[in-house]
Amino acid sequence: MRGNVLGWLVPGALLALLALAVAAPGLLTAADPLAADPMDALAPPGGAHWFGSDHLGRDVLARVVYGARHSISIGVAATFLAVTSGVLLGLAAGLSPKWLDEALARSFDVLSTLPELLLALLIVAITGPGTMNVIFAIAVAQIPSYARVVRAQTFVVRRSGYVEQAVTFGRSRLAITAGHVLPNVLGPIPVLATIGLGQAVIAGSGLSFLGMGPQPPAAEWGAMLSEARNYLRVAWWEAFFPGLAITLTVVCLTVVGRRLQRRFEGRTP
Repeated sequence: MRGNVLGWLVPGALLALLALAVAAPGLLTAADPLAADPMDALAPPGGAHWFGSDHLGRDVLARVVYGARHSISIGVAATFLAVTSGVLLGLAAGLSPKWLDEALARSFDVLSTLPELLLALLIVAITGPGTMNVIFAIAVAQIPSYARVVRAQTFVVRRSGYVEQAVTFGRSRLAITAGHVLPNVLGPIPVLATIGLGQAVIAGSGLSFLGMGPQPPAAEWGAMLSEARNYLRVAWWEAFFPGLAITLTVVCLTVVGRRLQRRFEGRTP
């Protein structure tokens, strides 16, 4: 029992702290993430700078805290767009005539054969760098995973007794879809979205590391890692703390997502 409580409490507390950093970073640090002080460059962690300072003398703690807004916002926006599009496409495939369902299903299969980060990188290479393009690219790469689940669920629900009964009562196709099919195919989506959010954060940070996300001097975890890679030998803290932020975020989201999955499947959390 204690292990189960800690299994929820620890990642929940870290995610709550992360949400606070996104919503009100000023409550966690008073430093300006963009204020540079060349005379204080590459200062090690200490009283003046808890996480040290980077090669321009900017406070690493402030940049990690404020960077959460960029990194998490990209992940949340991409996941929301992917979930919305995936649900609609999966629902359309499951309710469409066979030829259209087959065409959509094959499209999902083709996109699923490519690693998400590689597909997102290809899309950004075509559309160009920028936060909105990164969000769009990650969303497109994640759509198939949601669409395939919803399509499979739709096949099950459309053959259920309550849907057949609604048809017998003469309810319209739109009313049946909105009132019976859609609510009953969304069960696994929150679980998938929680795990998918972690994957979106990694993808967004990876694209930002390659210079395709928010541009300097914006504080974003992936961009911070990119700037710090030339100073690893003399200032390990410049890369360590944004890397730790990415790792903890993804681990916590994955733990929560897996526990939600166990509950959804009726297993002991």
